[in-house]
Amino acid sequence: MSESTFTFQADNLDDTDRFGAALAKCLPDGTTVCLSGTLGAGKTRLVQAIAAACGINRADVVSPTFVLCQHYSAEREFNHLDAYRIQDDDEFLELGVDEMFASPGITLVEWGERVRACLPPERLDLQVEVRGDTQRAFHLTTVGAFPVDLIEVLRRTLDDASR
Repeated sequence: MSESTFTFQADNLDDTDRFGAALAKCLPDGTTVCLSGTLGAGKTRLVQAIAAACGINRADVVSPTFVLCQHYSAEREFNHLDAYRIQDDDEFLELGVDEMFASPGITLVEWGERVRACLPPERLDLQVEVRGDTQRAFHLTTVGAFPVDLIEVLRRTLDDASR
């Protein structure tokens, strides 16, 4: 198992949207992404950007903090979970996450570090770091037997998008 890391510096919301669109383009079907970061770090903003790139109206994508789970179908299936209010692993598993992880869709788990033991062994961990009012650093790490070329494909996609 090889681990790859990548950090993207977003200076503004447009950069966050560009990163989300590039990530959506590069993520293989069936990918689970564990999103971590403080309250207000921009996890949901990033999820909206990824969703928009999957053909989902970004206005329809809200933080599922109280609903816990949202499923969207468009050009790609998309599952959006929030573990912030989850009490324990059993409660998280009761949401039917095993089926979501096994689906061909992209599954994004906000506050995923709270249920890390329940997450697939092959996934992406994405830490959002606040560096200013609109500046964010997105630290991406492949976990397990995840396609190691994803980071290079993402770099090329971001380079192409900035031209």
